[in-house]
Amino acid sequence: MNDKAKETARQAALDYHALPRPGKLEIRATKPLANGRDLSRAYSPGVAEACLEIKADPATAEKYTSRGNLVAVVTNGTAVLGLGNIGALASKPVMEGKAVLFKKFANIDCFDIEVNEPDPEKLADIVTALEPTFGAINLEDIKAPDCFIVEKLCRERMNIPVFHDDQHGTAIVVGAAATNALHCAGKRFEDVKVVSTGGGAAGIACLNMLVKLGVKRENIWLCDIAGLVYEGRAEEMTPQKADFAQVSDLRSLNDVIDGADLFLGLSGPGVLKPEMVAKMAAKPIIFALANPTPEIMPEDARAVAPDAIIATGRSDYPNQVNNVLCFPFNFRGALDVGATTINDEMEIGCVNAIAALARAHSSAEAAAAYQGEDLKFGPDYLIPKPFDPRLLAIVAGAVAKAAMESGVAKRPLPDLAAYKARLDGSVYRSAMIMRPVFDAARATRRRIVFTEGEDERVLRAAHAMIEETHDVPILIGRPEVVAARIEKTGLGMEAGRDFQLVNPENDPRYRDYWGTYHECMARRGVTPDLAKAIMRTNTTAIGAVMVKRDEADSMICGTFGQYLWHLNYINQVIGSDKLNPIGALSLLIHEKGPIFVADTQVFPEPTSEQMASIAIAAARHVRRFGVTPRIALCSHSQFGNLETESAKRMRGAIALLDASPRNFAYEGEMHIDSALDPELRARLLPESRFEGPANVLIFANADAASGVRNTMKTLAGSLEVGPILMGMGNKAHIVTPSITARGLLNIAALAGTPVQTYG
Repeated sequence: MNDKAKETARQAALDYHALPRPGKLEIRATKPLANGRDLSRAYSPGVAEACLEIKADPATAEKYTSRGNLVAVVTNGTAVLGLGNIGALASKPVMEGKAVLFKKFANIDCFDIEVNEPDPEKLADIVTALEPTFGAINLEDIKAPDCFIVEKLCRERMNIPVFHDDQHGTAIVVGAAATNALHCAGKRFEDVKVVSTGGGAAGIACLNMLVKLGVKRENIWLCDIAGLVYEGRAEEMTPQKADFAQVSDLRSLNDVIDGADLFLGLSGPGVLKPEMVAKMAAKPIIFALANPTPEIMPEDARAVAPDAIIATGRSDYPNQVNNVLCFPFNFRGALDVGATTINDEMEIGCVNAIAALARAHSSAEAAAAYQGEDLKFGPDYLIPKPFDPRLLAIVAGAVAKAAMESGVAKRPLPDLAAYKARLDGSVYRSAMIMRPVFDAARATRRRIVFTEGEDERVLRAAHAMIEETHDVPILIGRPEVVAARIEKTGLGMEAGRDFQLVNPENDPRYRDYWGTYHECMARRGVTPDLAKAIMRTNTTAIGAVMVKRDEADSMICGTFGQYLWHLNYINQVIGSDKLNPIGALSLLIHEKGPIFVADTQVFPEPTSEQMASIAIAAARHVRRFGVTPRIALCSHSQFGNLETESAKRMRGAIALLDASPRNFAYEGEMHIDSALDPELRARLLPESRFEGPANVLIFANADAASGVRNTMKTLAGSLEVGPILMGMGNKAHIVTPSITARGLLNIAALAGTPVQTYG
């Protein structure tokens, strides 16, 4: 990077911290404070009630305050990574960043606390005095050996988790990476020789973790700035280093590196030379974790040991050892069970969970965040990526389980599976509302054909189907392409074993398929030759024919192309007097709850009859999610105040709905704000047909419905489930090109639900 690029990057970093508001944190209220009633409850006199409850039973503090989800990041700024002893104030941007990571990855609230106190015992006094405020303490960037003293004293005096991330967070991630590196190398902890450089807090903690995982202490050779740590050495010694002192005449790193299976570097740049790597064992494992420049650059290590398995602390090389894989989820699990400490069992549970997740297939979300990287388990993918959303439930769940089993949980969870599902729901926003749908899908076994089976999103969705439901995925695609992409993504699926495969270029059922299609279309201008061509090239038509022939129960298409194009072929083959498209219903999940929008795709200008049918169908589908429908017919007109064409159609729909008893609430025509604001609606129409905000919005044209859908997705950050094609008996669904793998899984669960289960 040249000087100009460095300056540009520097200024961009400063602007990030300064604009549009200084810093990276803010405090937000969790309760409304809009009137005198709210004020009397939030403060005087209502606050006294919560105070008295806590005085009577201190355990209720987690119920009535934020303490149970509040962590302090505490430092004195004496050992800031890469910067050294810069002081408490200068360390504040780092601590704010740590707090942001807690919030981003585990939804834990956090205060950064920078303390001007170099004395470790006095610092421990300050930290322990904070116990009433916080549910846990994260010690950060305190120099060794002071950090050992502070942590020890705090752990002894406090009845909440105290975790020095520089030590134990690094150790956990190193432990997970080492577990998988040894797996790749075909070696065991019990047998390996470890050579380590750096006797600071992180280095010592990593060695202690390796011992817990099975490495024999006599097989660990620790070197520091003064050379090998050996018995009788006085220079640069601490009690922590002395635990790893060897009885040996060897004195240098070069002397002890011979035959080493694992090099663990937490020291400085260039410490490990290529000629040293050449002396290591076959398939050497090199963790060169010094930042920003490692003990040896990966390319230099591979020049002499092509089979080396390498990890660094850098993001521009594979296998970045990053503490964010650990600490947010470790604290999440500890806080949620009211753990009094973070013990060895919890740390090892964390190690094993992280390691196991990397050995599983990568998530679609991680693949999207790290486009172009190979996220398949192996020497270049030892640990998961930080943006893998599965980390929260898997790692926090493992920590919570270990806390309960080891007896340090004050609030044991009654149902660990439900807890992990709740955590998934905080990451995958669709998880909670989709639960009844998945439960219904798991009660049966349906054959779901994906017409664009070569798409990576489809492959990931099919894999998730296999794991989470009993449904059978059928993929339409060229075998060689499907196989290559499965191999690339590391999904481990196999055609014929895990899913069915239809080859559009060469399938033994080809004659039957084009014959069925021609039978459907012979009097609509389709010749046998055209039918043959369509059955070779049009995967949507192939999927529809499979459903028609009862070789599949439902089909999913639309990852590319225009919605109505796909609908045309579906209607040609599957459509009938009983099966015809009624409309497309989209579920938008936002911070205030779910909103359903229709018709976003099918009818550009629905008639009154079509709008009434859309409302009836929407009510049926909304109940699939465990939601009681409150349907608003939305218009520019408000309760008859305009005589526009769309308003007349809306009023016609209301009249049709009124003509027969309905088992759902509906109202209209009205503005969107009246639909969503019950107080406003009550002022305009005191005798409204339902109370509370509407949760289903039906529009007079597709422009309005689609516009609201896309606005909510883009500006409000809403997550879409759908579109759900109503009226086709759940035999076909058309997604949109922006769909994610998780979105496809959701649609597959909807498609996997028999119609009779939702009326």
